[in-house]
Amino acid sequence: MSDSTAPPPNSDTNNKPFTVCVFCGASSGDSPRFLEAAESLAEVLHKSNYNLVYGGGTVGLMGTVSKTLVKLSGPEAVHGIIPRALIRFEQNGTPPPVGEFGRTTVVPDMHTRKGMMAREADAFVALPGGFGTLEELMEIITWNQLGIHACPIVVYNVDGFWDGILEWAEKAVEKGFVKPSMRGVLVEAKTAEEVLEKIRTYKVVEGRLNLDWKVEGPEGKAEKRDGSDN
Repeated sequence: MSDSTAPPPNSDTNNKPFTVCVFCGASSGDSPRFLEAAESLAEVLHKSNYNLVYGGGTVGLMGTVSKTLVKLSGPEAVHGIIPRALIRFEQNGTPPPVGEFGRTTVVPDMHTRKGMMAREADAFVALPGGFGTLEELMEIITWNQLGIHACPIVVYNVDGFWDGILEWAEKAVEKGFVKPSMRGVLVEAKTAEEVLEKIRTYKVVEGRLNLDWKVEGPEGKAEKRDGSDN
């Protein structure tokens, strides 16, 4: 597969707004820098006229990024997707006002949530978070490697939060578990502005598996991103 850059906003034939999926914590962390980063990310999404799809929480970093973007761009710019079982933990047990947090879709399970977010997204960004955020990030990296999608994947490395994962990726290449050509599937940004720059300049790496996911993967994702008929 040849290199290509991320598609520009509204590049789809149906003129769908460019949508960024943000993985992040339902907690705020131990530093105000994390909440500030979530706010900054929402601000640059607004300036770029990008939409947000995320895990539907109204607390922690999830609540901050969604609420900030709704204030700036309006509720139509935000779509939260949350499993019913998590409502009491990630939404304080009450349905969030559309005018404050955007549209919310309640789904039966985690798999449905992640599949819906992946189908809507044109790029993926990971803010700091816990085990759930890490799992979402690793799965979407794997899906890129397997050819299910070819969307940009960016870690917003606030105060070195993702240093350990980036070091692990280098070690996995060094020890022969990840092909050197695949290292670039995940890119790092240290400011919100750099997140957007990395999305726009992202290159699809060589060495991805040329598999047919028309049935198994998110519908139409691989064909839409890389233009391959294989």
